[in-house]
Amino acid sequence: MTPRILQTPEKKLIGMHQTMSLLENKTGELWSRFMPRRKEIEHLCSTDLISLQVYSPNHFVDFNPSKAFQKWAAVEVELYNVVPDGMETLIVPGGLCAVFDYTGSSSDTSIFQYIFGTWLPNSAYELDQRPHFEVLGEKYKNNDASSEEEIWIPIRMI
Repeated sequence: MTPRILQTPEKKLIGMHQTMSLLENKTGELWSRFMPRRKEIEHLCSTDLISLQVYSPNHFVDFNPSKAFQKWAAVEVELYNVVPDGMETLIVPGGLCAVFDYTGSSSDTSIFQYIFGTWLPNSAYELDQRPHFEVLGEKYKNNDASSEEEIWIPIRMI
């Protein structure tokens, strides 16, 4: 699987976040809090949902599934003039990203094993210290083998 390499502009997000680890995954809990309230957000850039992770600088150096990270359930907006109560803003810096078009269940982690274990080590890139995110569009179906999403990995030239 070959990704598209794109230079992306800064993104403005509004959503909710929660600290978790892969071992103590609270993604379902986060999305169940966010989804009923997403219609309160104004000035959307699209109907896509954004699932985003903010990792510490050494998160992937000595990978451990119990390491905590910040997970966001969000949408991209044009401006921040109204932020609903209980939600927060996040600016995702622009930069180079490897974008993988993925079809499969969101519970299948083999795509991430491929990205970090095969593609990245054999590419001319390394991870950049910016958020990682998935764009969940019209063809996304949670935990469905026919689900489609884009996986955006922040990278920089080695």
